Amino acid sequence: MSVIVVVSILLLIFLLIIGISVPASFFAVVMYLVVAGHYDPSVLMPYSYSRLSSYVLLAIPLFVIAGGVIEKSGIGAHLVDFVNLLIGRVKGSLGIVAVASCALFGSVTGSATATMTVIGSIMWPRMDAAGYNKGKSAALIASCCLLGGLIPPSSLMIVYAWISQQSVIACFLAIFLPGVMMTVMFSIAYYFMVRHDTGMDVMEKMPKDVYVARLKKTGISFIPAAIFPFIILGGIYSGIMTPTESASVSLIYALLVGFLVYRSLSLKSLGPMLVSSASTIGVVMVMIFMVMMLSRIYIMENLPDSMLDVINSVSQNRFVVLCLVNIFMIIVGMLMDDVSAMLLAVPLLLPIVDAVGVDRIHFAAIVAVNISLGCVTPPCAPLTYLAARLSNTPVAAMMKPTFFLILVVWLPALIIVTYVPQLSLFLPHMAGR
Repeated sequence: MSVIVVVSILLLIFLLIIGISVPASFFAVVMYLVVAGHYDPSVLMPYSYSRLSSYVLLAIPLFVIAGGVIEKSGIGAHLVDFVNLLIGRVKGSLGIVAVASCALFGSVTGSATATMTVIGSIMWPRMDAAGYNKGKSAALIASCCLLGGLIPPSSLMIVYAWISQQSVIACFLAIFLPGVMMTVMFSIAYYFMVRHDTGMDVMEKMPKDVYVARLKKTGISFIPAAIFPFIILGGIYSGIMTPTESASVSLIYALLVGFLVYRSLSLKSLGPMLVSSASTIGVVMVMIFMVMMLSRIYIMENLPDSMLDVINSVSQNRFVVLCLVNIFMIIVGMLMDDVSAMLLAVPLLLPIVDAVGVDRIHFAAIVAVNISLGCVTPPCAPLTYLAARLSNTPVAAMMKPTFFLILVVWLPALIIVTYVPQLSLFLPHMAGR
């Protein structure tokens, strides 16, 4: 590994730690490598541009806009009310409702931030009023909103499929069972987290006829939201639509539901949402452009081979190599956001996992869990800090429950996904992918 590569990695870590934005940090490191390594920008920039000119990547801006429309459409409130009616009488039930709602809403939007904004704004006031511990509530939703990246459609998996040249549908299928497993694990973990807490209200028992009437009314209003994932995922898995086409359909459907069914959208509210979505899309695309140049330089500097040599010097055992790969991804995920971590780590790690015979579809699930874990793990932990701000909860109050969830849910799930490949490969193999 050359000196300029080592310096560039240290420079990137330093810039991220002191709070420089991720795109700016990547740009600074690319400029350093261009000057120090005498790389020609006229070669690097066309390469990044050609990589961006991908039909698959078009799904990302479409899903981002669809997520913004869904966030404003009222789908989240109807979803939470329906789930709360089903399980609202269990102790800690609002937390379990939050877990299920994050999983369902995340499967519609594919966005952790949108899921936290919508489900968090609905659930945190309810949980506060019912006497739930604020730190535990904020930590739970910060983690569970990431289930949107583990239950398709997932923007992360679109990026992974693009980088690894795998089927987007196969990557979606690979993360489905791990996502469902983690939804159950979060629900169980939260029950044990709060089982000795006092002062929490539960939904009062109501007469059967009243309950059935409320369930029917809430269920009817929930139907437009409930059929959303069936339309999108059914279209993808049946082969009727490509993921990019399904993103277009999801946007059209979200607009129809918001304007005509729930009537919570207006042209006035649509404008700011489109501006915000455009800003997000711009940042993501600039970041992809910069990281592609950086990855290209690292590959030309033989960084993946150097990393493989280092790992092989420790052990050539497949289980040990996967453990070291996981540690590397957790560290990367702790320093930057999910998309950036994916763009930087995956091109470097694919040759390593290929060398030990790990299926790239299986690796998709490993990456998804790792990247999501990094989003709630300090020092960066962007979703932990966002949850603290949105819920008006001190970060210190979130640390203990966050680490509890990391220890009892995230790390066990990562171990299971890593060393039980059948969990990730079962559905893709059934679908012939």
